[in-house]
Amino acid sequence: MKAIKVEQSSPLQGSVNIPGSKNSSLALLAAACLADEPVTLLGIPNIADLRVIYELGSEIGMNVEQTANGAVLIDPRTIGGAHLDPAKSSTFRSAYYFVGALLAKFGKVSVGYPGGDDFVSRPMDQHIKALKMMGASFAFFDRYYTVEAKELKGATIYFDMITCGATINVMLAAVRAKGTTVLLNAARDPEVTDTANFLNQMGAKITGAGTDTIRIEGVSSLRGCTYTVIPDRLIAGAFLMAAGVTGGSVTVQNVIPEHLSSCMAKLREIGLEIEEDNHSITAHSTGILRATRVRTAMYPGFATDLQQPLTALLTQAGGKSIIGERIYPARFNHAYQLNRMGADIKVRSGVAYIKGGTKLHGSLVHASDVRAGICLILAGLCAEGTTTIAGVQHIDRGYEDVVGSFRALGANISLYHSEAPATTGTALRESN
Repeated sequence: MKAIKVEQSSPLQGSVNIPGSKNSSLALLAAACLADEPVTLLGIPNIADLRVIYELGSEIGMNVEQTANGAVLIDPRTIGGAHLDPAKSSTFRSAYYFVGALLAKFGKVSVGYPGGDDFVSRPMDQHIKALKMMGASFAFFDRYYTVEAKELKGATIYFDMITCGATINVMLAAVRAKGTTVLLNAARDPEVTDTANFLNQMGAKITGAGTDTIRIEGVSSLRGCTYTVIPDRLIAGAFLMAAGVTGGSVTVQNVIPEHLSSCMAKLREIGLEIEEDNHSITAHSTGILRATRVRTAMYPGFATDLQQPLTALLTQAGGKSIIGERIYPARFNHAYQLNRMGADIKVRSGVAYIKGGTKLHGSLVHASDVRAGICLILAGLCAEGTTTIAGVQHIDRGYEDVVGSFRALGANISLYHSEAPATTGTALRESN
């Protein structure tokens, strides 16, 4: 198995260049299937989830090429069908984007059930309701489901809850549907706007992305284009928190500060000094961390994907902090791992109560998902002794070179390999 070892580190100093957004990239790669000409995407990170998409695309005939300078060239003209391998498409949640992207072209799509990080319940009811309103029918089997539509027609759709995934998926389906589709109570996430901007550059007619009402006029064809994905606001936020955990100063480059407004506001409230300009943000530790209260919310509220690294930061803040997880109330596996390191966190009914100012000590812990892994790295940076983090495959799903990025800031962190499970206590050897 692979593991990450983290030693207590000096204050992190320096800057890190933020890669393209994982969540946007997943949507853009699926959206490229809608084009009738080749597409070039820039800034796509080299991470596990996206490599699975390349494999899925190749299996249905899509030509995908990664160039030496990091561009991803996609030719959707060679796609011959829309049957996605159930096992592979179930390894990540947003494989459902291929339904929206391929349904109008092929009339039938089959895909595995949503996988990826498991937060107990991530229902697809809003996807199903909306696509049925547009003329689609669903059939459900043990390992996969199919969606069929002889013709997709525009409809006015009200989402019963704000959902980024369903907003993007239905927007993809509506681009080549007959007539006009209006999405009400739509998600306002930057990833939604990014996908709409990409589609519009290809010739789609989408207005209102970034608001709660999106209007899509169906078109019959889409041209090719070159497009750059937005930077990953979630990775940027975690590195800003690392400055607070270690008492250092960290600059994130190539970011859109507006996308991190709620994160920056909360970090200032906790006690960090935040400076921003057009394309970078710097977090300076003041040496004082204050307890706070946080409730996660859909954008522009505080992101659920940032509550996990924030939990690590708040273990070091004086006083009692409270985090209410309103998006995925069961998303607290990281809290139990932090308690193994000496934290004092109690979780009840989707709320974590954190007694701050506790000394953490190194331990063997497990990353249950992408953001939990980053949380445990931050905890390890300030814990006495050595922290060994298993479950590295989850971190690899969202971070291209997390060890190298933290090392560049001065962190004492290494990637190790072992032939035996971590629970055996077998010594790990460092990977070059």
